[in-house]
Amino acid sequence: MDYQSQKASRRGAPAPKANRPIKLTAKGHRTRTRIIDVAAQSIWERGVTATTLEDVKLAAEVSSSQLYHYFANKEQLVNAVIERQADTLVNTTEEADLGTPESLAAWRDLVVGHASAIHGQGGCPLGSLGSQLAESDTQARTLVAAGFGRWASAIQNGMRSLHSQGRLTAGVDPDDLAVTVLAALQGGLLLAQVHRDVRPLQTTLDTILTMAGVTNP
Repeated sequence: MDYQSQKASRRGAPAPKANRPIKLTAKGHRTRTRIIDVAAQSIWERGVTATTLEDVKLAAEVSSSQLYHYFANKEQLVNAVIERQADTLVNTTEEADLGTPESLAAWRDLVVGHASAIHGQGGCPLGSLGSQLAESDTQARTLVAAGFGRWASAIQNGMRSLHSQGRLTAGVDPDDLAVTVLAALQGGLLLAQVHRDVRPLQTTLDTILTMAGVTNP
């Protein structure tokens, strides 16, 4: 729930219609998912501004009535894309289980390998949305911030586990390290995007982890 919905809930007022979940049939869920997936791909490739609802409708092979049944406007669809991208990143990080040097190295290799396969194109799916929307859409910025918060927590769990095992350099705070890793990841992905070269990303992650005492297995 976003900040505005929380405030409305405390006042006893209903949350905005855009934030209310829709009861979906299995077919409806598949259709809605397809729309979000198509929009996410278009936004990642072309950006929010260049992606139109008409583009999404045609690519998802849905009618206008279907599209507007699930999303009243472009803002709602973009918000759904933000949440989808955040979910994907958080789930991938949680599944990687960063609590050992081996799993952390495997996660690093996964991130670098994916960026290499696409030559850095698009940057971070969540970070790029933040860059495009933070100054123009308060609700979108709040959703991106919440997504980053969840992602940081997933990394944090791994850093805390490493800390409890004595695998971090003395004095390194695992929570601070989690934020540092996430910030380094964002900067590295941006450099990989503009240079079309993943070496800055790999160097950044390797340096941060080495300084923290987590050596490559």
